[in-house]
This record gives sequence, structure tokens and C-alpha cells, in this order.
Amino acid sequence: MSGILNSSIGRKFAMALSALFLMIFLLQHFTINLLSVFSEDTFNSVSHFMGTFWLVQYVFQPILIFGVIFHFVMGFVLEVKNRNARQISYAKNNGSANSSWMSRNMIWSGLAILAFIGLHFYDFWFPEINTKFIQGDMSGLLPNGEYRYFEELQHKFVDVWRVVLYCIAFVFLALHLLHGFSSAFQSTGANNKYTKGLQGFGKAYAIIIPLGFVFIALFHYFNH
Repeated sequence: MSGILNSSIGRKFAMALSALFLMIFLLQHFTINLLSVFSEDTFNSVSHFMGTFWLVQYVFQPILIFGVIFHFVMGFVLEVKNRNARQISYAKNNGSANSSWMSRNMIWSGLAILAFIGLHFYDFWFPEINTKFIQGDMSGLLPNGEYRYFEELQHKFVDVWRVVLYCIAFVFLALHLLHGFSSAFQSTGANNKYTKGLQGFGKAYAIIIPLGFVFIALFHYFNH
């Protein structure tokens, strides 16, 4: 593993795989959150299952956390090495002529997303860990006997400042995904007759998923 990460191609390949893994998780996360728009009971039931099923909690969740950390650490490593390489390139030609603005500024969109993940953990993950593993309450129930997940979600979108921060973060996510999707497929060698179709899918994903999250945040803000 260390030998692979010591090569430029290996690092890009590992970065691409972690990106694709996180995109699959993002789609799953979006699908569950979207349920809150259509059915409070269904959202509560699915959220309770995901929050208590042992395979999700003790296998998938640690893998996800590792994937997030790995992706961002590898992103910073690649950014440092790319900047050093560009310093030499700029001395010979105009580097901006050979790369897009987004490809040269992935680090900034990545930092914005990292800050958002910190806020998201503060809003949802840390309270969830506290409730289940410190207080020892695995029931997921409110004092009135109803599941707490939908109410907690709506409560977080009462304040307009939090809604604005979430929406801004999703814009950065869209920008990050627009470049990251095509870059991930190129790094894994998926550059063939399906490339145009994959790029089209990537652009649709990069726009629809963040826009969907914005819709969910605004829906709960205006309907709490």
C-alpha cells in the first residue's frame, strides 16, 4: 500500500477511488434525507435503522470516517506536490492555459467542504454519538414516544444563518464535484468510448445532488 502511495499515479488512483466511494455515500445520504420531505414516518424508520444496525454503526461508519480523512489528507498531499510542479511549469508557459480554474483551486473548495463537515458533525453526528453511546439511549424516541430524527432535523433549520451556511457549502460541493468526478474517472483509467456519457452523468450528479440538499434545507426552513 505504501509503495502505491509513493508514486504519483498511485496517489491519484487512491484519491480517485476514495472520491468515488464518498460520492456513493453522498448519494445514499441524500436519498435518506430526501425521505424527510415526503414522509416523516419513513424518514424516522430508515434513520433509526441506519443509526442502530450493527453493520452500519461498527463497520460502515468507521470505513466512511477513514475514507473522509484519507480523501482530504491525500488531497492536501497532491495539492502540495502539484503546486511545486506548477512553479516549474509557470517558468516555461502559462499554466492557466492548460487547466481550468476549478482544477487549480480544488484545495479551496475542499477546505470549504471540510469546514462544512465540521459544522455537520457538530449539528448531527456528535449529538447522535452522545445520545447513543454516552447517555446510552438507543431507542431513538422522544418523551412522547415518537422517533426523534425528523424533529431534530427540522430543529437545525430554524435559524436562517445555518440554512445560508448549508446552502453556500453545497455550492462549493457542486464546484468540487464538477471537476472531481471527471478527474476521478480519468485517474482510474476510465477514458474510453463511454467517457462522454460518464462526463455527462458526472455533471448531472454534481448539480442535482447539491441542489437537492439545498432544496431539503430550504424545505425544512420554510415548513418548520
